[in-house]
Amino acid sequence: MGTFHYPNGKKVTSIVKKQSSSSTKKDISYSNRGMSLEDDINQSNEYYLLTNQAIIHKKPTPVQIVNVEYPKRSAAVIREAYFKLASTTDYNGVYKGRYIDFEAKETKNKTSFPLKNFHEHQLLHMRHILDHGGISFVILRFSQTDESYLFDSSHLISFWNEQKEGRKSIPKGEIEEKGHSITIGYQPRLNYLQVVDSVYF
Repeated sequence: MGTFHYPNGKKVTSIVKKQSSSSTKKDISYSNRGMSLEDDINQSNEYYLLTNQAIIHKKPTPVQIVNVEYPKRSAAVIREAYFKLASTTDYNGVYKGRYIDFEAKETKNKTSFPLKNFHEHQLLHMRHILDHGGISFVILRFSQTDESYLFDSSHLISFWNEQKEGRKSIPKGEIEEKGHSITIGYQPRLNYLQVVDSVYF
């Protein structure tokens, strides 16, 4: 059993339980249903790497360890740790000789994408990427309708700056107009590089 603290201070205690054979069968039969956006992107990145199209990885979540026990000389057990607030975006890598950097977010909202899903330090990071000639965008998913869009960071930054005038979200119509729909398939699961080709190359 270990305790993790999220950036908001909330504690989460994890206990590893042995699964029964019946629960294992249930997990297998439903393993491909309700894939998250992160799962789709990770599968796509593995495909892109295997086919030598791009090198794009998910950045690890930074963790600060505060309590470690050594029950055996060869093994350490983490008893308490804090998830640090990530200062950048979810994914980065190289594609066709260009640096690529993006964030992935999903919402259950049907008509708009809440700006509260983003943090100011992420927008600042995206601005720096754009200023240095990199490719920066967000992949937005409306989970109720399973629609995904590539949305350039410059558009997100514009909407973010309008919060001072009271804007709390990006209307779906604006995402459809300024963004680019990403098709879902088999290999890759989420072919976002096809959209990157049409937008940035």
